[in-house]
Amino acid sequence: MINKFKHPRNFMILLILLFVVIIGASISGSANITASNSIKIIFSRIPVFGEGIDLTDIPKSHLTIVHNIRLPRILLSFIVGFGLSVVGVALQGLLKNPMADPFIMGTSSGAALGAAIAILLKLNMAFLGVGIISVFAFFGALLATFIVYQLAKVKNKVPVTTLLLGGIAVGQLFTAMMSFIMVISSKDVTSIVYWTMGSFSSRGWNHIQVAVLPIFLGTAIIYIFAKDLNILLLGESTAQNTGVEVEKVKGIILAISALVTAFAVSVSGIIGFVGLIIPHIVRMLVGPDHRILIPASGLLGGIFLIVADTLARTMISPTEIPVGIITALAGGPFFIYLLRNSKRAI
Repeated sequence: MINKFKHPRNFMILLILLFVVIIGASISGSANITASNSIKIIFSRIPVFGEGIDLTDIPKSHLTIVHNIRLPRILLSFIVGFGLSVVGVALQGLLKNPMADPFIMGTSSGAALGAAIAILLKLNMAFLGVGIISVFAFFGALLATFIVYQLAKVKNKVPVTTLLLGGIAVGQLFTAMMSFIMVISSKDVTSIVYWTMGSFSSRGWNHIQVAVLPIFLGTAIIYIFAKDLNILLLGESTAQNTGVEVEKVKGIILAISALVTAFAVSVSGIIGFVGLIIPHIVRMLVGPDHRILIPASGLLGGIFLIVADTLARTMISPTEIPVGIITALAGGPFFIYLLRNSKRAI
């Protein structure tokens, strides 16, 4: 199966699916925009290639809707889904834990606390075109991850057990602090809860500019260690004997995973289950080789989150559902499936 999936044709299928999903998402909504017009608008924004595309017969309102409203959130959904899925693959392989996800080190709790503090302080200004709530969420996520890493570190090693326990402890502590903020500021409860459910509403090109480079650069660095992750599947002692610097690799992947996750949650809020379920689905299709698993999971994760966000904004239009609810509805049953399978294996 792995050798079969190495053929570029299979990745081409994912790319075609991505294109179809992007076009489908761009025409979904109350405005009656045709697929052909949407394709013209999207391709017209590509440098050089789009210069010869005639848009004179397309209403200006449709141009604005596709280019300024729908396309940015579609691309941001893909970027976030790509990053979370790749981090999920890396952490599941590194920790050899099928339940590992990008938020396993308390990252989500730190982000939520940071956002809650910004909301409590009524900080509505922007920094580099991005809301200060997102900035607070970013640093909250990094702070939580740093604390967990320092708690888990034993001399120059980071045992998996202490890392997981540290993530649970810090996550619970930060969640309790966020709950306290919600109690003392009941007027802000709705805003805090809505943020913790994740959403791409009101996201624009400035959010993409902030997130795209660090997320894709981070996932590229993770991919460099794909071969090491393959060897680590055999056990840390075996990997050490084959020349892998286990603790160095572990530290780099944990640090990059934290950064990618922090940038993702800073622009989208907390979106669960993407980094958990997508790697498992792709692993069942292509096997455990991280050289294939990482890019395939990234592509499918991006596609999945575009579909989830499209459903979130169209299911009960004009009301928008937080995208985290959609991913949880899809991920919850799959999580139960994984749990049932793990019980059978005991």
